[in-house]
Amino acid sequence: MAARKRNKSIVREYAEIIVLAVALALFVRTFFVQAFRIPSESMEDTLLVGDFLFANKFLYGPKLPFVDVRLPAIRQPQAGDIIIFKYPGDRKTDYIKRCVAVEGQVVELRGETLYVDDDPVEEDFTQYSNGSKLLRNYGPYTVPEGHVFMMGDNRDNSADSRAWGPLDKRLVSGKAMFIYFSVDKETRSIRFSRIGDIIR
Repeated sequence: MAARKRNKSIVREYAEIIVLAVALALFVRTFFVQAFRIPSESMEDTLLVGDFLFANKFLYGPKLPFVDVRLPAIRQPQAGDIIIFKYPGDRKTDYIKRCVAVEGQVVELRGETLYVDDDPVEEDFTQYSNGSKLLRNYGPYTVPEGHVFMMGDNRDNSADSRAWGPLDKRLVSGKAMFIYFSVDKETRSIRFSRIGDIIR
């Protein structure tokens, strides 16, 4: 009888540990950090297809589950931030792009040069390829209040704010922090680096 009670006690302890671990993981995922995988070429060469990265969800104010309420943000999205967000078309699919302008700023793309408030922006991380060149000339466009303007670093192969308009900040999920696993298909090398330190 004592052995049976001891076994039940051990099972209960393990069950409590597992439940606590799951609850803690869900708490961290909801409010602090979440893992994402890059599905497309729109951010090359900054981010490659298949890259796995962590995003900081606490920075912009995490969204509470099941309600349209966010906790206070540490700061708002800024130009240069690589942001994970829900695609405006369905508000479900995760997208990742770079914020190039915030509310009130004027965006214009002339050929391969981005202008914000009529000043050219130095972007040594962008790539222009042999894809669609229809959106190389865009704007000028004033970003409305409560929105940001998103672009992929692979400009000719990115469906971004040039196609579906400015991003409502309520759809923002988090800021990309660092890659935790990446394989370069050309060199077959594994990369591990903070997002801000990636120069290719």
